[in-house]
Amino acid sequence: MKNAEVALRRDEAISRGVGMQTQIYVDRALNSEVWDIEGNRYIDFAAGIAVVNTGHCHPRVMEAVTRQMAKFTHTCHQVLPYEPYIRLAERLNALVPGDWPKKTVFVTTGAEAVENAVKVARIATQRSAIIAFGGAFHGRTFLGMSLTGKVDPYKKGFGAMMPDVYHIPFPQDVHDVSTEDALAGLTKLFKADLDPSRVAAIIFEPVQGEGGFYPAPKDLVRAIRKICDEHGIVMIADEVQTGFARTGTMFCMEQYGVAADITTMAKGLAGGLPLAALTGKASLMDAAHPGGLGGTYGGNPLGIAAANAVLDVIEEEDLCARANELGGRLKQRLEAIRSVTPEIAEVRGPGFMVAMELSHPTTHAPDAGLTTRIRLEAQKRGLILLTCGVYGNVVRFLAPITMPDAIFAEAMDILEASVAAARAQ
Repeated sequence: MKNAEVALRRDEAISRGVGMQTQIYVDRALNSEVWDIEGNRYIDFAAGIAVVNTGHCHPRVMEAVTRQMAKFTHTCHQVLPYEPYIRLAERLNALVPGDWPKKTVFVTTGAEAVENAVKVARIATQRSAIIAFGGAFHGRTFLGMSLTGKVDPYKKGFGAMMPDVYHIPFPQDVHDVSTEDALAGLTKLFKADLDPSRVAAIIFEPVQGEGGFYPAPKDLVRAIRKICDEHGIVMIADEVQTGFARTGTMFCMEQYGVAADITTMAKGLAGGLPLAALTGKASLMDAAHPGGLGGTYGGNPLGIAAANAVLDVIEEEDLCARANELGGRLKQRLEAIRSVTPEIAEVRGPGFMVAMELSHPTTHAPDAGLTTRIRLEAQKRGLILLTCGVYGNVVRFLAPITMPDAIFAEAMDILEASVAAARAQ
């Protein structure tokens, strides 16, 4: 088979609405490398969008899933429960930041985790309004895209969004948006449009994902915590992309000195199997009546087995420290490239959740064209990169944290050559 042949079949069989960044059809993968159906090798700096933090086909994860598969693949936990589900919940309750009793609900996707967090906040507070941030990404369901602060492609053409969702600015130093600007937006919202006593939750990403890898400033997060406490609002941290060692701690919120009331997670939780969760204060999580939360596939036994193995791997291989090590080396190399590349406006991100933003060196206008050329040049040389940002001008780096040093060094050389080639076009 050839990639081009499968691409033609794909166009005939799959909805146009499912976007494609490459036409590389994968045959197999191991740790940080993938091979396509033509035998071409690539270094994976996408990790399924921060999903395989522990690498493709980690032996511990594969062993755990294989062992579980031999026992049973599905019973629906609401019908016939199983102990590993409870064990994983206990582990997340202990790991998620917050010095209070916690409980967990398992679902299937990140968007579903966000939706359920909002459900919990609404039933616990008996309020309906939700505040989110510009540039945020919280999923493609109707509530998820209503919370998302980016129109194209997520909201474009899909009609009216869900009611009682409001957005305020998110701080971005490179675009001269400060914490003060964000809080002023919230104050204006409370004065002009929304009584804070109607607000069920404020939701935010500790590092915006699709929005451009902008870390939330510590003073913003602490201010949100204070405002939520003052008005009885539930603070929701969306750690779907930042969780599970990606930012150098198990959860990014560990770096802020305050804790969210509810944390949502998915992606890196189960090493590539579809599993998501929300963990929060027990008093909030118990507000819903039996049957109000859950789902047929929520907490599928294979995903649960994988997730328990993922937590073991993160601990035993000290992947939080590894994320900080690799992220530090990546930022150092990017800064070296930046010294001869004036289009690189900023290098940022905690741990191994790093990005470089590109703009015109004189006008400072976002340069989506150069960003795309860098991605395509890297792909031609065997390195898979992702882009993001409201203006499409950010290259984001999300390689497996288990990546070997030699392959990391090879990727850095490809990246440097790709940036130079893209600039020359």
